[in-house]
Amino acid sequence: MIEAEWWDYDTPEEMAQAVAGDAQFVIESALDARGDAVVAFPGGSTPLASLELLKAAKLKWRDVTILPTDDRLVAVDSKLSNVRMLAERFLPLGARVLPLTGGDLGVAEAGRAADARLQAIHWPLDLVWLGMGADGHTASIFAGPDLEAALSAPHRAVGVTPDPMPEEAPVARVTLTKSAILSARAMLISIRGDEKRALLERALEEGASSRLPIGRLLADATQAIDIHWCP
Repeated sequence: MIEAEWWDYDTPEEMAQAVAGDAQFVIESALDARGDAVVAFPGGSTPLASLELLKAAKLKWRDVTILPTDDRLVAVDSKLSNVRMLAERFLPLGARVLPLTGGDLGVAEAGRAADARLQAIHWPLDLVWLGMGADGHTASIFAGPDLEAALSAPHRAVGVTPDPMPEEAPVARVTLTKSAILSARAMLISIRGDEKRALLERALEEGASSRLPIGRLLADATQAIDIHWCP
């Protein structure tokens, strides 16, 4: 059974503060215990307010490595790039921001290159922070021909081609795999809106039998998952 605790907020501002506080606590705990921290943050619009609050935290950012949970196969300076969004906020603080993608590679090659790049950082991750799309995808684990690879590959990252392509970003991606995500010491999810809440509740209830990628992903989670939600 998936162990999930819901945290409900009246406003996006309240949720942003709570999520930033949770992420800060995990980073501080890792820094105190080990002297460094490695975390994976999501793309999309929902995390932005939390990231703005988090970057104001007085942390030893030079000992923190941040990577995206997934990224699009675009140039790192593209407005579609998740690592650009993270780099703009955290590189000036001294944090290490690790891209998953780079170079003009095909989808499979990009996945292999990302997996190789991830060998150089501390594992398991201290925190994986996920969002969820209206179609039930999380990170870039979409329904489609690459779903099973993202769920079952022994690697830490794979290249994927969503089918159908999302209208807002119709490009192939690289994503952390299920095994990489579920190995994290801590996991949190942040979502907004009644429709997404109902979708996630259904996915959690269905677990491994779910047709939704996030349900399939979380079905084997062994750690408690904090879910932050606001209307």
